[in-house]
Amino acid sequence: MFYWLIKRVFLGPFLRFIYRPKAEGLENVPAKGPVILAANHLSVLDSLFLPLFLKRPVVFLGKADYFYNPATFWFVKALKVIPVRRDGGPASEAAIRAGTEVLREGGVLGIYPEGTRSPDARLYRGKTGVARLALEANCPVVPVVLFGTRDLQPPGRRMPRLSGRVRVVYGKPLRFDQYQGKSRDRYAVRAATDEIMYEIMMMSGQEYVDEYASRAKAGDALPPPGMPPARLPEEASEPNRRSK
Repeated sequence: MFYWLIKRVFLGPFLRFIYRPKAEGLENVPAKGPVILAANHLSVLDSLFLPLFLKRPVVFLGKADYFYNPATFWFVKALKVIPVRRDGGPASEAAIRAGTEVLREGGVLGIYPEGTRSPDARLYRGKTGVARLALEANCPVVPVVLFGTRDLQPPGRRMPRLSGRVRVVYGKPLRFDQYQGKSRDRYAVRAATDEIMYEIMMMSGQEYVDEYASRAKAGDALPPPGMPPARLPEEASEPNRRSK
């Protein structure tokens, strides 16, 4: 109830009025049944715009740090975020189990395969949790690309700008029937994850980096000189239409 109150009465109308966001490919998101929305991650605002156009509630996997901060606790609870600890092992397994339960109940799960925001607007190697979830729940993955959110609130900026344009593109659903029963096979989940990241790369036009974003952040990675933010001109922004 609180989720819909926030989305439809308070935050949703504000976002639509200020930013006039656009959506493409909404027909690619199933009207019912389990589905994973796998998106690029450029800004903290991504989790607001990704579900904005959907009639179904979206449950996110998000870092547990937000739950320890009184300033963000109420917000992530309202957004139906499942806390994920980044120390691996049992914590990661608990997140997989929680996400699988959402999907087995027929829900929509939002996830950022890169695991964290891109430090430089490039697209980084995906973590295999997204593929494990898809195989465990036997559900499709819809690749999603957000444009413009980094311009509104780039890393280090505390408050978003109150002008700008945001677009959300929902791609064709991906299925991985060839890997069913192999959710514990590291080669199968890596192959499925790489296919998801390939679709996101083709849709977004982002440069791909075969390295985890968390490692790039630890190494203070910087974008190549003169590299523009991740955005495409209107005429080049159509999602990849390859049939699966």
